[in-house]
Amino acid sequence: MKRLSFAIILLVISAGIASAQFDPKTSGAYSCFLRKSTMQELPSLPYQTNTAGIHSYDVLKYTINADIFHCYTPPYPRDFTANVKIQFAADSAINNIKLNAVSVSLQIDSVKLAASSFSVSGNILNVNLDRTYNPGEVAEIMIYYKHKAIADNAFYVSGGFVFTDCEPEGARHWFPCYDSPSDKALMELTAKVPLNVKLGSNGRLADSTISGDTLRYHWISANRVATYLMVMTSKVNYKLDIVYYHKISNPSDSIPIRFYYNAGESPYACEAIMDSMTSYYSRNWCEHPFEKNGFATLNSQFAWGGMENQTLTSFCPNCWDISLVSHEFAHQWYGDMITCATWADIWLNEGFATWSEAFWLESSGGYTSYLNDIKSYANSYLQGNPGWPISNPDWATNTPSVNVLFDWDITYCKGACVLHQLRYVLGDSLFFHVLQTYTADTNYKYKSATIGNFNQLVDSLSGQNYDWFFTEWIYTANHPVYANTYQIKNLGGGSWQVDFNARQTQTNAPFFTMPLELKVRFSDNSDTLIKVMNDSNNQLFKLFFSKQPTALYFDPDGEIVLKQGTTTVGINDFQERADVVLGQNTPNPANYTTSIPFTLPSASAVSVSIKNTLGVVVWKTGITNFNAGEHSVEANLSSLPVGVYFYTLETSDGKTFSGKMLISR
Repeated sequence: MKRLSFAIILLVISAGIASAQFDPKTSGAYSCFLRKSTMQELPSLPYQTNTAGIHSYDVLKYTINADIFHCYTPPYPRDFTANVKIQFAADSAINNIKLNAVSVSLQIDSVKLAASSFSVSGNILNVNLDRTYNPGEVAEIMIYYKHKAIADNAFYVSGGFVFTDCEPEGARHWFPCYDSPSDKALMELTAKVPLNVKLGSNGRLADSTISGDTLRYHWISANRVATYLMVMTSKVNYKLDIVYYHKISNPSDSIPIRFYYNAGESPYACEAIMDSMTSYYSRNWCEHPFEKNGFATLNSQFAWGGMENQTLTSFCPNCWDISLVSHEFAHQWYGDMITCATWADIWLNEGFATWSEAFWLESSGGYTSYLNDIKSYANSYLQGNPGWPISNPDWATNTPSVNVLFDWDITYCKGACVLHQLRYVLGDSLFFHVLQTYTADTNYKYKSATIGNFNQLVDSLSGQNYDWFFTEWIYTANHPVYANTYQIKNLGGGSWQVDFNARQTQTNAPFFTMPLELKVRFSDNSDTLIKVMNDSNNQLFKLFFSKQPTALYFDPDGEIVLKQGTTTVGINDFQERADVVLGQNTPNPANYTTSIPFTLPSASAVSVSIKNTLGVVVWKTGITNFNAGEHSVEANLSSLPVGVYFYTLETSDGKTFSGKMLISR
């Protein structure tokens, strides 16, 4: 009865902690999710490759000249004329290039300069070049086009507002481009508008010139921009405030931060915290990376949240909320300065920005405020988990639906929690060293990165292999469910032993390797914290002390936020008997077959299965009776693609043992 009462007390305490946590649906991350989950589905660009599988050209710069003068007056038409000069370098010998240009939105009138002819098929603009260009050669084409008078969920016009909003693949609706996040390019925009319009875009305002009733804004970005982050935001009689951030590295160098807002709105609280937020992010990551930044509230066509366009974030009307600002502003580092190379790498954008929102709370409320916010995201994930991983390699070439790509529980909540758990695993010193190195590394800064790149950086800086962490938390669905037990023994002579058995029982995912924190409480009300590496299931840890332990607490601070389960008293003499030993498959990496060895302490019925990183069973034996001793099963892998897999042995008494294998051919 004492054990039952203790368990009930723990449940009550846990419920109290959960009720005190923040509601994640009041966060900036949730507002961001609401906006992006409403974006239109768009066709992906067929990847143009040479025989080596490398993209055959690299866009260096887009120079856009748009006449949107008449879009600001009734009846607020959506059509405009424009041209875009695209400078590109050949990566292989090419005599044509393909671009995205959605035909329902854009009418291509002509293509000049290094073009000999063009054709449009569906949503692809095919440009035949005037000759063959060899690797390293640079060429330019000029495309003259019209945007049609339609609503396309990328170019918005109404009531004196004209703006763009493009993630994930909407840029192709308002200008022809290679619409992939990996191909970042310089961007220059000249826009013709009426005199009473303020217009913002990426980079710095180079100049604005007046000619009669016309104002021409000229914006130039000194840093490469992903197409989905290129933006044009404007309004008749826009309000504009400018505050200045002085760099930590050079206080005499001031960066303008522009606040565009509607009449009746008050951005002043956000303006007031920009210096401290920019300094906080700059100290912990790298110095603010751009020559300008800014925020702009839009209208009811942009009904929710924000969009982190490079150096000019879009907000919904009157959405001057600090949590939204902290999330979207963090994207300037994670998403804009370093952009996900493919949509399979979205964790590097949204997981990092959502985590950063909690990290901003740490600046004023300490680690407790940070961890409470992270736990609120974990609770949301645990309640709504749809059962897919954070990253699916297929998304690199086949863009998923926005409901999958921007899923609240996976992309935002679990994404932030995984980055927190990496902080827990590495420790603060190494973790922040990783972030500072990542944001300063010229291999990624102002460029694109994959999750694999980040994994390699963690390995390099730590001197260890953390593939296991990324495999289980990024590429594998679901999470561990613990059914731990412990037992206290009096060994006599003032010596005591605590046996802790770490056991996972989930059936929808393989075993999760993790370091575990154990807090042991003693009879004198003191306690000690011990960290052990749990790298196999049903793993027994024996702890010895010279004073009397009274209780053990598993993960006492709740740092492993992505988990479920219990820890109870009573091991039932588990430690006194041998248990199943599951060996490493051979060969590993495997080719078309592999052998999975195991040892049984007594006769048992077992089954062996293999799952992919999505948790789907791809090979399985039937239930087979084995005698005590050493055994193995042979698995036929000929129908499985190369990649990482997990094999699991399940015994008749419900215990599971898992290992990781690689198929390589």
